Amino acid sequence: MDSTATSQIRQINAPLNYLVRTGEHPYSYQYEPPSGVPLRSGQYVAETVTVRDGRALVDTLSLDRHGFELRTHPSAVTDFTDDDAIRAAYYPEIAQLVRDATGAARVLVFDHNVRLGAAARPDGIREPVKRVHNDYTETSAPQRIRDLLGDEAEALLRHRYAFINVWRPIREPVLSSPLAVCDAQSVAPDDMIPSELRYRDRTGETYAFAYSPRHRWFYFPKMRRSEALFLKCFDSATDGRARLTAHTAFDDPTIPADAPPRESIEARTIAFFTPDSTGR
Repeated sequence: MDSTATSQIRQINAPLNYLVRTGEHPYSYQYEPPSGVPLRSGQYVAETVTVRDGRALVDTLSLDRHGFELRTHPSAVTDFTDDDAIRAAYYPEIAQLVRDATGAARVLVFDHNVRLGAAARPDGIREPVKRVHNDYTETSAPQRIRDLLGDEAEALLRHRYAFINVWRPIREPVLSSPLAVCDAQSVAPDDMIPSELRYRDRTGETYAFAYSPRHRWFYFPKMRRSEALFLKCFDSATDGRARLTAHTAFDDPTIPADAPPRESIEARTIAFFTPDSTGR
């Protein structure tokens, strides 16, 4: 990405929470931990970074170069608190959207999260995550496919696959806790720190990130329901294309403290490719 071009677009300075590098791999329990065991380990520190307005570059951003892109996509779904409606109507929409964007032969939509700010959050709804992270690692991505697809998995793992999240506001415009995404070209392998997610029945793994001044951050201010942000969370291809995207919710210092809480949905997908469909 041209540094001259990016220096001329609107930008803000905002604190993002990075993991302090200690040589240890942190963990986080996704349920009440055993007595005397902390819910999570690892120390995070807020680093003030430049976050640029990605709308100025929206026509040049791509999943395979930068790890994220913004698309216009009005949804026919009106109630994003209805799980049955989401699975019946939204999942097929998102599967088609990801097929169109990537050229994948098959897209599995396997999960979703609805996120609301703490002030409006009912039971079962998660708050925005304000730590720099990525959802899958070299270890957890293939294992998640094995967990989800059983006997099909090994054949699918022989070809390219990519985990792609599709993030959308369900209340507009997004003011509080927007999503910041990091240009994949600015992230080095040494910046990524495996972090355990401990569930009752399994242990997952995500990447936390150590701070680097090389990181180039972007966001799309005041996103609307008709916009969908694609995030590449893991790509098995090692041919030079972007493999994953560090991202985090953050506090925009230009937004009033009493702005309404962010409400959003992220759909989690896996795009599968064949030798005749290697992707765009």
